[in-house]
Amino acid sequence: MEYEGQINQAIDPKYECLLFDLDDTLYPLTSGLSGEVTKNIQEYMIKKLGIEEKVPELCVSLYKYYGTTMAGLKAIGYNFEYDDFHSFVHGRLPYTMLKPDLVLRNLLLSLPVRKVIFTNADKNHTARVLNRLGLEDCFERIICFETLNPTNKNNTSADGFISNIAIFDISNYSACPDSELELPSSPVVCKPFEKAFEQAFEIANINPQKTQLFFDDSIRNLQSGKNMGLHTVWVGTSHGTDDVDYALESIHNIREALPELWEADEKAEDISYSGKVSVETTVRA
Repeated sequence: MEYEGQINQAIDPKYECLLFDLDDTLYPLTSGLSGEVTKNIQEYMIKKLGIEEKVPELCVSLYKYYGTTMAGLKAIGYNFEYDDFHSFVHGRLPYTMLKPDLVLRNLLLSLPVRKVIFTNADKNHTARVLNRLGLEDCFERIICFETLNPTNKNNTSADGFISNIAIFDISNYSACPDSELELPSSPVVCKPFEKAFEQAFEIANINPQKTQLFFDDSIRNLQSGKNMGLHTVWVGTSHGTDDVDYALESIHNIREALPELWEADEKAEDISYSGKVSVETTVRA
């Protein structure tokens, strides 16, 4: 029994679960798809919500304070359906900009560790991106907008949040950060906020106190992950910071940067092979 325990300890993986962001993480920013998303968001704000002035600047402010433009729009008082927003923003994307990635597929399938998608995007967009990349069967679970934000027919959140009637002046708030204005909260649960991580941990049965690894292209998301106890990997740059444990120019560099992800599996094979040799030798004797 003691010998078996030593073997189990030797082949225990260093990481129990790998959390992967989707957009600009599993495919590069240079694909151009994110630029199309930004254009569609701004067009939605103009055509659907009637916002006429400084739309790009408003997008930046909402993203800064709320993690996503959608979350910010809901917080400051715009009333719209989540599905309508996602259909307009993601439903019209030129997904042909993404190509199958056999290299990444082989890397992911060879990883002997749990793999989970953790994205702010909606389920339809997530499914289409994974399908275009050829990665639809590489993850055990997908945590996306609908997972974090279960809604009813009236499109209110699970806690019954109702949008504000008056539109909060986020531009004035940004210009006067020391003012007594109180920033309204959003009904949308999303990264980089801790509530999103807490829900993801519960949904995917992840213990953040044990070793986990989080891949994302957003430094803010990674900072939150780090604060929650995760080991972090900044994808899209080779220049690390104190807030990240690893930095990868491309997700394709994962094996070079993190060979230990495969070590437990390789050790198990070595032990299995050694065991067979020992048995054969015994039989011959």
